Amino acid sequence: MAINKSALGVSVVVLGVLAVVLGVVLVFVGPVVIDDQVVKNTVLDPKNEFSYTMWRDVPVPFFMAVYFFHVVNPKEILNGEKPMVEQRGPYVYRKTIQKDNITFHPNNTVSYREYRSYFFEPSMSVGNESDVVTIPNMLVLGASIMMENLPRGLRVLLSATFKAFNEEAFLTKPVGELMWGYDSKLVDFLNKYLPGMLPTSGKFGLFAEFNNSNTGLFTIFTGKDDIRKVHRVDSWNGLTTLSYWRTPQCNMINGTAGQLWPPFMTKESTLPFYSPDACRSLELLYQRQGYFKGVPLYRFNAPKTLFANGTEYPPNEGFCPCRQSGLLNVSSCRHNSPVFISQPHFFNADPVLLDYVLGLHPSEEEHETFIEIHPLTGVPLNVAVRLQLNLYLKKVDGIGETGSISEVVMPMIWFQETGYIDGPVLSTFRNNLVVLPAVMEYAQYGFIGIGLVVLLIGVLLLYKAKTHKNKSEGAASAAHVSTSAGENDPLLQDEMD
Repeated sequence: MAINKSALGVSVVVLGVLAVVLGVVLVFVGPVVIDDQVVKNTVLDPKNEFSYTMWRDVPVPFFMAVYFFHVVNPKEILNGEKPMVEQRGPYVYRKTIQKDNITFHPNNTVSYREYRSYFFEPSMSVGNESDVVTIPNMLVLGASIMMENLPRGLRVLLSATFKAFNEEAFLTKPVGELMWGYDSKLVDFLNKYLPGMLPTSGKFGLFAEFNNSNTGLFTIFTGKDDIRKVHRVDSWNGLTTLSYWRTPQCNMINGTAGQLWPPFMTKESTLPFYSPDACRSLELLYQRQGYFKGVPLYRFNAPKTLFANGTEYPPNEGFCPCRQSGLLNVSSCRHNSPVFISQPHFFNADPVLLDYVLGLHPSEEEHETFIEIHPLTGVPLNVAVRLQLNLYLKKVDGIGETGSISEVVMPMIWFQETGYIDGPVLSTFRNNLVVLPAVMEYAQYGFIGIGLVVLLIGVLLLYKAKTHKNKSEGAASAAHVSTSAGENDPLLQDEMD
């Protein structure tokens, strides 16, 4: 029986050692296997059905919410008083994205054009596209700034042209027309006699260029030769650098196209991307970690230095001429019109901007730009990109339409593009890239724990078997001694006789 217990104990010890060894091997091999699977599934390749389809078709629902700054006191502004605005909206549009003209190249890059369309969503909006709002007239006030250094006679002629077409400093129209365009005899006149002055040859609207358009020809890396380069922009419209800005650093095209990033992010990582709409590369910084519907994430947000001027943040000197910090002068890529981009309600901007306009209330929760991303794969889980469009206004001598307007950066609209992973896409993502790695992680420590318990049981069995053997051998030895003593004792022998 002791021999059987010993054999059982040895078997149990061997099983325990094997389980511990397997667990230790998984500790080292498991992450390597997971990382290898991440690399295989994040390389841009039509064979990777899930990741390639996600990149090509972008199944995540995106929405653009637009808020108008309705001008309450247009007449008073023309008399030099401080502007007062009232936020209207949101007017929400569902955004569809589709990549086309996808072409893979031998140098591990792929080119494509991304087409976007917008569809009004009444149920998500506060108001309708028929709502009437008043905003600065870019055709009048923008053109006045652009012409202010020309001879006075030309400025007077421009003013006469405005009067001939009944164009005034402020424009009151339905939201839908301001968004997607309206017929303007002035636009037709300018396109005929000053071709190239305006960005459109058809209807004039704030988003007329956006709908049913593409963002340009992007060429990005597939990551086949180096996963750290996946999604990084190689060129845009054939350009590897821009020519809008004053320094090589500001003209660099950095990061990705803004939808996906390379895997294996750390808290030291940043989130760079190139935005054709902002005419420059942007970079978000790590803020904190958290969870989105059970999926671990890193949250990156727009730093205060994003639109800081050159005085406050010297690397941004190349984006000047600058005004107050928090404003990006995009006139160089917007036909020289005096347009500035900022965060909504001048969030993170110089507080003096809030003193020039009444009715603004910046807050981090409502106006901050952020991207929440799964650090292992570089896939965004929750996104909110928020920007504000502003027009620089001032009185221009010779152009009566500008009245006595005080110099001010006037907010016109702000918009946010949001999207988040949900539904079947989220389930597939969570199962493949969260649940399975977690199961493997728990398995490796489970094997180690179970192995140690089994090993302890085996040792106890061996100890008991050895103890039992020693007792048996001790008892047998005692009996043998007793028998031997009896045979050698004369008295005992005589009694037996």
